Amino acid sequence: MIERILFNGNIYTQHADQPNVTALAISGGRIVAYGLDEDILPLATAGTIQQNLDKQTVIPGLTDAHIHWQWTARSLSEVDVFEVPTRHHAVQRVAERVATTPQGEWITGYGWSQEFWPDKSFPTADILDAVSPEHPVYLRSKSAHAVWVNSAALRSAGITADTPDPVGGKIGRDESGQPNGILFETAAQMVFDYVTHPTDEHIADQMRDLQKLALASGLTGVHDFDGPRCFSALQLLHGRGDLHLRVVKNINAPYIHHAHELGLHSGFGDDFLRLGGLKIFADGALGPRTALMIAPYEGEPHNNGMRVTAQDEMYALVSRASLAGFPSTIHAIGDLAVREVLDVYQAVRADEAKVGIKPDQRRHRIEHLQIIHPDDVNRLAELNIIASMQPIHATSDWHMADRYWGAERCELAYNPLAQIQRGVVVAFGSDSPIDPFDPLPNIYAAVTRRRPDGSPGAAGWYPQNKISVEAAVRGFTIGPAYAAGMEDRLGRLINGYLADLVVLDRDIFTISADELLDVEVMATMVGGVWRYEGIS
Repeated sequence: MIERILFNGNIYTQHADQPNVTALAISGGRIVAYGLDEDILPLATAGTIQQNLDKQTVIPGLTDAHIHWQWTARSLSEVDVFEVPTRHHAVQRVAERVATTPQGEWITGYGWSQEFWPDKSFPTADILDAVSPEHPVYLRSKSAHAVWVNSAALRSAGITADTPDPVGGKIGRDESGQPNGILFETAAQMVFDYVTHPTDEHIADQMRDLQKLALASGLTGVHDFDGPRCFSALQLLHGRGDLHLRVVKNINAPYIHHAHELGLHSGFGDDFLRLGGLKIFADGALGPRTALMIAPYEGEPHNNGMRVTAQDEMYALVSRASLAGFPSTIHAIGDLAVREVLDVYQAVRADEAKVGIKPDQRRHRIEHLQIIHPDDVNRLAELNIIASMQPIHATSDWHMADRYWGAERCELAYNPLAQIQRGVVVAFGSDSPIDPFDPLPNIYAAVTRRRPDGSPGAAGWYPQNKISVEAAVRGFTIGPAYAAGMEDRLGRLINGYLADLVVLDRDIFTISADELLDVEVMATMVGGVWRYEGIS
């Protein structure tokens, strides 16, 4: 029996044989027929729900291929210091939260960046101490690769002048060697371990609230990169029947041995919650200038960034994971980090070939790929590596990239087009909460290379690197589906595929690029069920 028919629509199937249709027939959560109204409507029986799309545009459900789901959910209730224009604004917002928080409780927040301030130096603990002498404060930077804490937080973690820098991290210090309140990379964990954390049940409730916003934005799936607590909360949601997004859960390096010991492998789970790959950090980020670079940062001749994971350790982790049935997904932002990751993948591909593992069976990824050396630009295609990129990072970071990397290096920075042209599978995401998860502004960024305010100008940042709307949508649909090993049922609206789709108020493939920011999501369906609004 056909359960539901959607008709009189402008439906993009993303299938070459029949790219545009007007009707879909849905049963059991999947599409069972697609075509023109006159072909599909006669399939209806007495119990079929028939819904008129009124010529609205329908595209496959969108997937954010790189998001921090728990962290994004938590950020909804944290102190909002996202891109505040001065450090004074950040401190004022902390002071407001202190006034309503019981003494001694932790205050957490997210989103500051000194790059948005007139004085671009890093802030210090004493500024927070003035408004929060007793409440420990932990504020993540926009990049999440540095945190700003106060003295109470440093005391809680026992960090003093005698505390050594951890492997893969650095404690910011003043001229006398005392900790100054900035912690880079793995040093942040030294304080985070002491932050008060909510229960799994509370995290699940936060995720349920976030899920509503995600569905309203047109997302029907995410690839998550948070830790085990996130996985626990997702399982709670799934067990309650409250998980309405499709989640691929990646496993961070400190925990992958548990999966190996249990004999788990990528793809374990179901179509709503399944295991993805091993996640490793090769380097830091551009904001705190810890992305690992071949040449030094402009104006900082002794700074080439930070290596978070040594190359031999990466190789050992990736090699073991591959033999155990897991692909790897490695954070690499600087060009030296990208090169080292590619070297690791090249060695692992050779090992895989010796035991008969084909590249398609281990869908390794590089996360972010923000800058790549010209000598390495062809290597993802040669090694069959997925480029997992975030278009909105280009427009968010362009001013920093110009300042710290320079014009010559930026031509290949934040450049999915270079990989698309070489036949590389590209999967797009937001890296939320680093940048907002709404996919339509991400598509706008990919197509225009501009911010919503028009900067850096009408042409966009390195306009030769713009991509088409079609390519951007594929990056949020077909790319993530392939990366997840679900390309046989996600990313298209054709027979046998899951009925995950988004209804838009206008045709994004025919409107002007500037109009993309005005597009509204009218409805979102996951598995044949309307999860946001709906068609009457």
